[in-house]
Amino acid sequence: EPRSPWCCLAWTLVIAAMNCLVFLLNLLLMLVIFTVVLLPTIVVVYFGFQCHSQVLHSSARYCKSILDDNSSSALIILGFVIMSPLLVVAMAIYCSLARRLQLLVCCQPYSLALYKGGRWCHRGEGAPCCARGCNTQLKAWV
Repeated sequence: EPRSPWCCLAWTLVIAAMNCLVFLLNLLLMLVIFTVVLLPTIVVVYFGFQCHSQVLHSSARYCKSILDDNSSSALIILGFVIMSPLLVVAMAIYCSLARRLQLLVCCQPYSLALYKGGRWCHRGEGAPCCARGCNTQLKAWV
């Protein structure tokens, strides 16, 4: 049966807040994983651009004694070449963790706010979901 307008509004706000929290958790997890995995690329490209004479031309000691323009260009190229495989690794790690933690199943449908009778249940290993019948054969991914 439908909820009253005020109850519907309150439940809509609760569900929206919960979905935003799940989204922010996913975003934070993705940001941490990509930052850690892509750190070698970031460092290599940073030092390449910092020591190149036509970009930043730092006066640091290692730029003068170790890195010239050719080696700085090589660092920049190396950084961009190793970025592609590291992006794949970072995405694989994120997808694996999201699947194991079942983070993408935590988003709630707004039909819970509109109608009474929807219930909270645990599908599989404890991921919360909202369903009228709690169909255990429904999976987020295969």
